[in-house]
Amino acid sequence: MTHDLTRRGLLAALLASVATPLLAEAPRTSQRPLSRSLTHGQAATPVAAVPQAGLADLVGAADLGGATSVVVLDARTGEVLEVHSPETALPPASVAKTITSLFALEKLGPDHRFSTTVLATGPVVKGVVQGDLVLVGGGDPTLGTDDLGDMAARLKARGVRGLTGRYLAWDGALPRIERIAADQPDHVGYDPGLSGLILNFGRVYFEWKRAGSGYNLSMDARGERFAPQIDLTRMAVENREAPLFTYRLGQSTEDWTVAREALGADGSRWLPVRRAGPYVAEAFRGLCAMQGITLPPPEIVAALPAGTELARKDSEPLAVVLRGMLRWSTNITAEAVGLGASEAASLAVSGQVMTDWARANLGHPGDFVDHSGLGSQSRVTALGMARALVAGRGRPGGAHLPGILREFGLTDDKGKAMKDSKVRVRAKTGTLNFTSGLAGFIQPPAGRELAFAIFSSDIDRRAALPMADREEPPGGKAWLKRARRLQAQLVRRWAESYCA
Repeated sequence: MTHDLTRRGLLAALLASVATPLLAEAPRTSQRPLSRSLTHGQAATPVAAVPQAGLADLVGAADLGGATSVVVLDARTGEVLEVHSPETALPPASVAKTITSLFALEKLGPDHRFSTTVLATGPVVKGVVQGDLVLVGGGDPTLGTDDLGDMAARLKARGVRGLTGRYLAWDGALPRIERIAADQPDHVGYDPGLSGLILNFGRVYFEWKRAGSGYNLSMDARGERFAPQIDLTRMAVENREAPLFTYRLGQSTEDWTVAREALGADGSRWLPVRRAGPYVAEAFRGLCAMQGITLPPPEIVAALPAGTELARKDSEPLAVVLRGMLRWSTNITAEAVGLGASEAASLAVSGQVMTDWARANLGHPGDFVDHSGLGSQSRVTALGMARALVAGRGRPGGAHLPGILREFGLTDDKGKAMKDSKVRVRAKTGTLNFTSGLAGFIQPPAGRELAFAIFSSDIDRRAALPMADREEPPGGKAWLKRARRLQAQLVRRWAESYCA
């Protein structure tokens, strides 16, 4: 970031930084450390001395500050080949999603599908439901507006035009959570609320267009083919330079303001939704109206009514959902599948359930407060993570993990692909403010397969960041570039040393 960047330019850059993408890597954010011990009073498993000539020099040259923990081992035998501070506990960031994937694959099964349905509590007579219409959420984290629009079209095809009773929505398949982590800026789209009804990865589309001396603002649940307007979330422009946004959770609304100085010309941005169930229910009501189906305002109900199914949308199989999650690092997907697997009543309890499962079955890779890696108190060790990846492949459903991890090739120090290399890397990245992780498998066409984990974190530097700097911290991009260069050097080193 240049020192001559104006305050208005900075605000505009932040406002526009996520205006277009629907999916995003987990954020860089300030978080506090836990105790370095993950053994809960038990002696740590010793690691035998291993050859590591030059390894410490590579780590030191990266100039990352804080701590770096590195392990590579033989994926078949478990033999530890190289280490650097292997049992230092650091934040996993989105690498935690690998453990979530193993947890969900075992508990739910790779073929599990999440279903969203519409029920009628009475018969349809001459186009009118004789009773209530119920939107039923099954915790599908991939449900989009176009999916709901197609469900509304199916109701129309069945002749439905209205109802005599209420329009109900049930979101109790998952607990209602207003946000994943409390220490994030209000406006970042990667920290939404969730429930058994989830739409557009928990985000609403904010768009502004200049109109004379002011702006026309809109909030909608945008898809490719449908864009129902949303009244639950409201936006107002205020004459100020900072903060970029303010947010208030009202009695029945979500009230935002945006700094006028940041808007500039026309633009758009995805913002998080905290009332997940009511948001989906309102969007579906608008989509039904587009099909000529009149519904009253929705009511969220705690108990699922019995009824006859009129429309249904099933997600892709879990293994496919997880592949997308690992590719795009969608936090809400990780939390939804983790909560679905644990059946816990809160995110904190669900994180502990996964921690206990991982301790019992994967050798205790770390302690988790959530399933996405966004929470400030999760901690893992490189040794624990590398061993967990190997152990996880032997668990029910775990054989899917290497195949759903994102595939990389080897790169040189400038980040360019080494096209002549036949070695493939299947791994998960993780990025928080001044924290970077990479863990996965190094797979040669023949010979020794490796499992590895690399975590770097300057926890004190992260902890010192004020809230206003947590979306784009000064020095953050340069730090991340050095961390990723170190990761590329280490992976290449191991491929050349152990996979030949």
